[in-house]
Amino acid sequence: MNIIMDPSNEHVPVERSLATRNGKIVGNLALLNISKPRGDVLLKRFEDLLSKRLPDVKITCYSKPTFAKPAPEALRKEIFENNDFLIEALAD
Repeated sequence: MNIIMDPSNEHVPVERSLATRNGKIVGNLALLNISKPRGDVLLKRFEDLLSKRLPDVKITCYSKPTFAKPAPEALRKEIFENNDFLIEALAD
């Protein structure tokens, strides 16, 4: 059984389950740097590890202009249209 940790302050935890998986991960993965300090370092490490573990996944890196505002609409659209998965990095 998998346990999913939820950082929110729920008095009664919501029951969640993992999505069904077919055993192989393929497709396009977006790594989004929100432009906080050292986010690029974290994402580079993710990219290195994931590219070795998931050779059938194409990884593309993106950056927001600033962490203080939402990603521009054009960037969100590009990520959505060209990727199957997204990892967004926060770091300080």
